[in-house]
Amino acid sequence: MIDWHDRISIDPNVCHGKACVRGTRIMVSVVLDNLAAGMSAEEILASYPSLREEDISATLAYAADLAHERTEPFPRSA
Repeated sequence: MIDWHDRISIDPNVCHGKACVRGTRIMVSVVLDNLAAGMSAEEILASYPSLREEDISATLAYAADLAHERTEPFPRSA
């Protein structure tokens, strides 16, 4: 599995802090929306020439990581 940390960045000064493909202003959500709409990786790469295939894989790995829905226990009230 690809380590999305190498290809995805979150910077409060870029795209209002939304997750983007590192070195671009292409938001992860845009890539995922295109995949969900049925676009192939090849079509997305043609639409966004600065992307690489590894970037698309990283967006999927990022989404998969978020889908694990980890929870942190809340401290009990005294």
